[in-house]
Amino acid sequence: MNIGVIVVLFNPEIEHLNALVSSFVDPHWHVVLVDNSPNSCEQEINGSVKYFHNGENVGIAEAQNIGLRYVFSHSINYAFLLDQDSIFTPEIAIPLYKQFLGLESKVAIGALGPSILCQFSESVEKGLVHKGEKISHDLKEVKQIISSGMLLSKDSFSNVGEKDSGLFIDGVDHEWCWRARQKGFTIYQSTTILMPHRQGDGRVNVLGITFKLGAPIRLYYQFRNILILSRRSYVPLYWKCRHIAALPLRFIVNSIFFPHNKVRGRFMCRGLWDGLLNRSGAISKSEKTKTLGNKEG
Repeated sequence: MNIGVIVVLFNPEIEHLNALVSSFVDPHWHVVLVDNSPNSCEQEINGSVKYFHNGENVGIAEAQNIGLRYVFSHSINYAFLLDQDSIFTPEIAIPLYKQFLGLESKVAIGALGPSILCQFSESVEKGLVHKGEKISHDLKEVKQIISSGMLLSKDSFSNVGEKDSGLFIDGVDHEWCWRARQKGFTIYQSTTILMPHRQGDGRVNVLGITFKLGAPIRLYYQFRNILILSRRSYVPLYWKCRHIAALPLRFIVNSIFFPHNKVRGRFMCRGLWDGLLNRSGAISKSEKTKTLGNKEG
């Protein structure tokens, strides 16, 4: 067994990160940290890791590409992708790896991920529209999985291609899965292996509907990338319809009920504008500063 464990960092909580690194000490695990933080934290990391410091935020997609390029060029044929706050251990990784190998011998598998145990609701997350098709007692075929806990192979990465760095952050994991499916690969999720995970900074209930609370700037990428991805033929129709239809409600809720509502409104407007113009990559520093304004942020 020779497996990469790639963790993307941005101002990480060092104690949690060291706990994650220390759980993968056996020599068959190859931990790679790709840091988008402005300042290096390499000296604070305990254990043997390969550390890349980008010096600026190049986005989660490009950070993942850096890690995947490295491991797959060093005789490693499988790699997990993780967020810096992922609660992930070999007890989760090993059975996922075994499930992947079992599938790989039968089908063209693009990626496999665990079921997600939401730390806010303390329940297993299931798609509101697309719930997947169960193929066995412990696996289901799905259209997409999130990147945290995703296991993919050198073969699938080389055939499907790199993560779309133009998206920068939101939609990166789903877009790669949809592209993989277009190229004949299948995406799976384990129904028996659970991974605790936080998505967003919290939850806000408005008129009986639960919304994820994240940083205001994330709304720029979410709104922009919905418009960008909706132009692509391989993106599922149900996803396009659901997310485009939800934009007005999300705009109203974030502009009225959420903290920093004025900043959120400006980021959403900028995201819609850049999405219509099909602009990709990171928001420019000048636009970010202008959108944040002088008093809020």
